[in-house]
Amino acid sequence: MIESQRHSYHLVDPSPWPISGSLGALATTIGGVMYMHSFQGGATLLSLGLIFLLYTMFVWWRDVLCESTLEGHHTKAVQLGPRYGSILFIVSEVMFLFAFLGFFSFFFGTYGRDRRYLPPKWIGVLDPWEISLLNTPILPSSGVVVTWAHHAIHAGKEKRAVYALVATVSLALFYGSTFFLATGFHGLYVIIGTLFLIVCGIRQYLGHLTKKHHVGFEAAAWYWHFVDVVQLFPFVSIYWWGGI
Repeated sequence: MIESQRHSYHLVDPSPWPISGSLGALATTIGGVMYMHSFQGGATLLSLGLIFLLYTMFVWWRDVLCESTLEGHHTKAVQLGPRYGSILFIVSEVMFLFAFLGFFSFFFGTYGRDRRYLPPKWIGVLDPWEISLLNTPILPSSGVVVTWAHHAIHAGKEKRAVYALVATVSLALFYGSTFFLATGFHGLYVIIGTLFLIVCGIRQYLGHLTKKHHVGFEAAAWYWHFVDVVQLFPFVSIYWWGGI
């Protein structure tokens, strides 16, 4: 099928999953509003919408993995799209982060010494040199390990890549279970990145990732490096500077 084409791009077959995903999102939204306003059946509709969304995500990703791994449709030209998309997504997340940190810096620098804008005195301030400092090196360490996994994939050492990914996920879970998730979106980044790496670890164990075909892992590694660097900013700005 691929040899009969005169180009290296993949023309996607018709799929029902965009429609089912839209219906699941619609049911989730309406059910969520009904549930929050105590309408009868809101919880049921919300649950069904979420289940439908999760099912759509699973079967849609299953089809994409089948197209790329078994059918071989993801050529080098096709892989450029996901690579550029991953980079642009990470750049947008960086801008999102700096918007929050910029507002925090402006507000704290302008009103930080005004007692009207400070929390009550009985709320204790976290000591940045205790758990916050001890947990900060964990994510950069996991970034080193995920780079080890990347090099192992390039070298064709499948078992070593699996071990490295298991070590990365272990550090991620250890970080998420001990660090204060009061940094909000950074906690969400850690959860998403951990799930991303778990999926890559399973795919590596199943032999999906090769030296020339591992775009999904590259996206996960880039995202995890972004999470590593992000950790330094909340520590310096919120835990250290904000606690002075």
